[in-house]
Formats: sequence, C-alpha cells, structure tokens
Amino acid sequence: MPMPQLIPEPDQVLEMLKKTGAYREGHFVYPSGQHTPHYFQMPLAFRYYDTARVLAVALSRKFRTQKDISSALPKVAIISPGTGGIPVAFGVREALNAEQIYWAEREGDGERKFRQYVTDVSPAVIVDDISRTGGAINETVEVVRRMGTRVIGCGAIVRFTGSPDRIDVPNDDPIPIVSLIEFDAKWYDKGTDCEECKKGVPVEDVWF
Repeated sequence: MPMPQLIPEPDQVLEMLKKTGAYREGHFVYPSGQHTPHYFQMPLAFRYYDTARVLAVALSRKFRTQKDISSALPKVAIISPGTGGIPVAFGVREALNAEQIYWAEREGDGERKFRQYVTDVSPAVIVDDISRTGGAINETVEVVRRMGTRVIGCGAIVRFTGSPDRIDVPNDDPIPIVSLIEFDAKWYDKGTDCEECKKGVPVEDVWF
C-alpha cells in the first residue's frame, strides 16, 4: 500500500476545497465592486474534521521545515489574524504541539487587537485560512512585534499570487509566508474586462 502524501499537491488541496464547497466558480461581486469568477469561503472546509486535519497537518509540516520554528517548538504561540483563521490556528497548534494560541480582531476604530488577556507570548507563528492581499497577516505581525514578541513564521492555506510571499521586518530577515495553494486570482471591474459579464452570467454578491 503506498504511503500517504505528507503534504498534498496544490491540485489535491483545491479538490478538497471544491468538494466541501469552500471553493466555488461562477460570477461573484465583492463589496469593493470587483468581479471575479471564483470565491473562497474557507470555513466550509473546516466543517469536516478529516479535511481540517489534513490541511492543518500539511501546513504544519511546511512550518517544520523552517529551522527557526522547528528549533523553538513547543514554546511557540500560534496566532490568527481574525476569527476566520481560528480553526486553522487550532489545527496547526495541535499538529505542532505548540503551547499557546491567540487570535486578533479588528475593533470599531479599524485597529487590529487581541481581546484575550495577553502578557507573555512565546515566539509567534501567524496563520490564516486565506491571504488575499497579505494585509491581515502583515497587521498582525505589527501587533505581535509591538508586544516585544518575535514572529518566526507566517502561513495560510490559500495565498493569492497578488499577496506578498514574505513580510519585511525592520532590522531582521524577511519572514516567508508558506501556503498549500498559490492561487492566481482574477479580478475585473464591472463592464470592462469581466468575461462573465459579457456572457450574461448571473451575479452573486459575496462578502469576505
């Protein structure tokens, strides 16, 4: 019997997301007004324990290949930039046997903060379900660094190719962002280059 793959190939991961409804194709409009032929709703994949575990373990194995992370375990904090990444953070924490988990939230003033009572955070690995622009991960890196904690890794299940593949850190080496899929996202303005508009495909409004 062949051994299972420790890290699934990107097309295998995308197939998992399709089967769970976390990845859909069609004609979608985001709040920004941009049109796209695809839509990710990642929490749908994490409804299923087996799928969630495969994805979290695969991402954790990518982290283990990084010396800064593997040498720091288990005294590592897994941090999510928001509530959407919490299932990923819990899964990665379990797979890495890391000792802490936290998540941030965007407050009414637009600033990303921790709601938890945080006083002593181990070296941090920041994980999210999806990175579209890299903004959430980058903001969380800044929050963590202001606490005096070192960020030793970042990752997401899906990273859009327009999102940076590393975070630049003043006076330190850039932090790579690992992912299971690097997705070539397509965005269009209404009535210009959108092929679905030209074909008359019905529109569905979506939210992040």
